[in-house]
Amino acid sequence: MYKTTGDVLQAYSASHTVPYLLETSDLEMACSMNEATKPLLMSFRRVTSEPHQLGVLMSLQTGGCMESEAREADLRGLAAFEAGNAEASQDAMIVQRRLYETTASRYYDGWKHHQAYYGEAAQGECPSFDSEYDEFIYIAGLISGLQALNADIQSSGAAGVPKNMGSLVAESTRCVDNEKWWGVPMGLRATVWAMIPGSVPQGEDPFERLARAAELGEEARVRLTHVFQVIAAQNKNKDELVRDTIRRHVSEVEEHPANEQWRLIDQLATHNIRAISDRMWMKETGHRTPVDGLGTFWDDQKSDAEAMDLEGIL
Repeated sequence: MYKTTGDVLQAYSASHTVPYLLETSDLEMACSMNEATKPLLMSFRRVTSEPHQLGVLMSLQTGGCMESEAREADLRGLAAFEAGNAEASQDAMIVQRRLYETTASRYYDGWKHHQAYYGEAAQGECPSFDSEYDEFIYIAGLISGLQALNADIQSSGAAGVPKNMGSLVAESTRCVDNEKWWGVPMGLRATVWAMIPGSVPQGEDPFERLARAAELGEEARVRLTHVFQVIAAQNKNKDELVRDTIRRHVSEVEEHPANEQWRLIDQLATHNIRAISDRMWMKETGHRTPVDGLGTFWDDQKSDAEAMDLEGIL
């Protein structure tokens, strides 16, 4: 009975639950669902085949949930520092590091499920894909791997993620079509090039590749590649590119609604863009991005109309 139940739940989740969630835009609900049901669904490995594909997706999602908490701790630490409260700032940084360790472990778990199901593509032949779902989970595993490395760096290596994770992810992106998947494969590869010294192939420019990947994401209305572009730009201290990409993301989202099939992925991109913006604002002003202010910055030149409104209030 248990085996049959496990097989049915795995099949139902892949055919209906995952597609349903991807069409929603409520990240908090997706977090709650994945954190609540992952132990149940993964426990069926005791009575039937291990649900590695679900493991990839649920680990990526629950890792993102924990990363949001780590980012909040980071913001609290920055706010306390700006207020001159050294003890509160230090405490928040301790919490942040602990949360990033859990974040890295969850993301790394997703990578392990990816490797168990698809094999080590970086070391050999690409897997064969039976469906679009297969390809999507493959890409989710690559993202989980790179996120595991980033989170482990934030936790000072506490989760033990392999240091060559970036190169493994970059090499594995060759197995999926870049144009079909919103520029994400090239975006991942170029982000690794931008972040790891000496990894850029001769004749390649990571930021040219990222720009093209961003265009593909915009055309598909799944703008995850904007996040890669911002991360890479921050790593190279390209502040104007960071700002321009955030502004462009906001403009694209306002003018072109998300692809309905992948609405959650597009919302995830905006969530990450806002988190990056919040940290920038907090460091400079002591508060996060203003309400309805994503895409604006504290030192932007105010228009004449805005200046007149402010004078009227004063």
